[in-house]
Amino acid sequence: MTATTIRLTMAQALVKYLQAQKVDIEGDIQPLFAGVFAIFGHGNVAGLGEALYHANDSLPTYRAHNEQAMAHSAIAFAKANNRQQMMAATTSVGPGALNMVTAAALAHVNRLPVLLLPGDTFATREPDPVLQQVENWADPTITPNDCFKPVSRFFDRITRPEQLLNSLPQAMRVLTDPVECGPATIAIPQDVQTMAFDYPVHFFAEKVHRIRRPGADDTELEQALALIKAAKQPLVVAGGGLHYSQALDEFKAFVEAYQLPVGETQAGKGALPWDHPSNLGAIGVTGSSAVNTLASEADVVIAVGTRLQDFTSSSRALFKPDAKIISLNVNGYDATKHYGIPLVADAKRTLPALNDGLANWQVSSGWLEHARQQRDSWNETVSIAMTDRGTELPTDAEVIGAVNRSAGEKDIVVCAAGGLPGELHKLWRTRYDKGYHLEYGFSCMGYEIAGGLGVKMAKPDSEVFVMVGDGSYLMLNSEIATSVMLGQKLILVVLDNRGYGCINRLQQACGGAGFNNLLKDCNTVEAGAPKTDFAAHAKSLGAQAEKVGNIAELEQALERAKQSNSTYVITLDTDPLSTTESGGSWWEVAVPEVSEREQVREARKRYELAKQQQVI
Repeated sequence: MTATTIRLTMAQALVKYLQAQKVDIEGDIQPLFAGVFAIFGHGNVAGLGEALYHANDSLPTYRAHNEQAMAHSAIAFAKANNRQQMMAATTSVGPGALNMVTAAALAHVNRLPVLLLPGDTFATREPDPVLQQVENWADPTITPNDCFKPVSRFFDRITRPEQLLNSLPQAMRVLTDPVECGPATIAIPQDVQTMAFDYPVHFFAEKVHRIRRPGADDTELEQALALIKAAKQPLVVAGGGLHYSQALDEFKAFVEAYQLPVGETQAGKGALPWDHPSNLGAIGVTGSSAVNTLASEADVVIAVGTRLQDFTSSSRALFKPDAKIISLNVNGYDATKHYGIPLVADAKRTLPALNDGLANWQVSSGWLEHARQQRDSWNETVSIAMTDRGTELPTDAEVIGAVNRSAGEKDIVVCAAGGLPGELHKLWRTRYDKGYHLEYGFSCMGYEIAGGLGVKMAKPDSEVFVMVGDGSYLMLNSEIATSVMLGQKLILVVLDNRGYGCINRLQQACGGAGFNNLLKDCNTVEAGAPKTDFAAHAKSLGAQAEKVGNIAELEQALERAKQSNSTYVITLDTDPLSTTESGGSWWEVAVPEVSEREQVREARKRYELAKQQQVI
């Protein structure tokens, strides 16, 4: 007689269930979970650690050096795989768990899937208070893991092993749903991990997940078509949802059918090759003058798969007050932003319907010629900005130009915070749809190196160029050692401008004096802040490394890095003040109403004037 149950610990059942989850990727059935990042402690080593040990062949466990960083790697892996494959991350209770909360918020903001499995205190409470337990005198049920609640799409705490039967399917629903996608957190008390239960065998049957593709409501589709047909000066905004929907072919067909001008968000960049005739470049605060000029004149904006954050909309000041925004988005929450006309549906399924419904519609030749002239002018600006001008301290743009020229057709750049994302959004040229990997929803310092590791694990045949400032490097660099340990080669370019150059520029733009951003403006010992030897530090973590003095030397070092079989770090000093002045648009950063500084009072006047352009 066939057994209908199997006796397992809660941790063993969790691992066995994850092994049974599969995903259909264009007809190829693959594991949904490609692995588990883990840093063990007393809260997860005996229970989940033992379970993962026996599953290592089919569900590999990767040891990391920092809990936040390993979760960043897992998130980047999912992003690079268009949310179709993902990873889990487990920590011990207390500080290990809390270190992952920042990464959970990052995944939540960017709508990226990651399964977080923080250890927790004893459900029985018998040995309380245990090591690393945070005692709440008014509520003994609260643990550090409650911090995950506001930054998780799904949260549960397992206090009985049989609770997995209901919790895990709900977690999988969130992780694989195009609307609710984000971090799922299941807190696992260390004693419950080790408790056994007779689980039904059918609970571990193979489950194949597929992308859900909801179609458009007929009325919403007709309304969108009518507005587009009436448009004289339309503009399309390409968002990250195009990648996650795998709708790039449909998007290209839609754009080419009507020669529509396109602007790309940070997440949407790569939806069209940089040299596609319709691609006018980046949009918004870090955008091209070409796109932003058309955005300020457009009567209809077709926003596809974007949540229209402030950097895209110039804090709601980029588009004309009477412009109609049609928002094609699988998420109704995003589709109704900015008084948008919602078209709540999957992009891959709906773009062909728009294409068919617009048959015989034409955009005015004058608008198309205007777009072409703007695009040509912007591309010339980009070429000049990325040219080595032989300055004493290279600019970010000159460094980006060298790295971009070194990168192959299928290579990838990774970045997240500081001034580099703005320059990269404007300047980086890629024909590869996954060639531009920026985390700019949370703009989290420290994501860069860890994220690069996750991208490399997802795209092992691509060179992964991580561009990172000295501030982010110093904040979280431990996964250099992990990349060397795992044989996942990265090429890091560290731009040392001796401080937080981006925020220093913002501080001064708001009328403030240079203060506490560049190291020279900080409280230090008389000798000043130490000059960090990033090359020596990277070598101590196992990487190959060198420092270069100019762009010509950087280009030569990049060739050596590409020939290397291991992670390679190149560092150079850069200018903290220079940035690409062309392009861009206003971004709302509140300026004090009262100040002793005349510069602040003048900045406040500019701020109040700019706010008059907002559509609120």
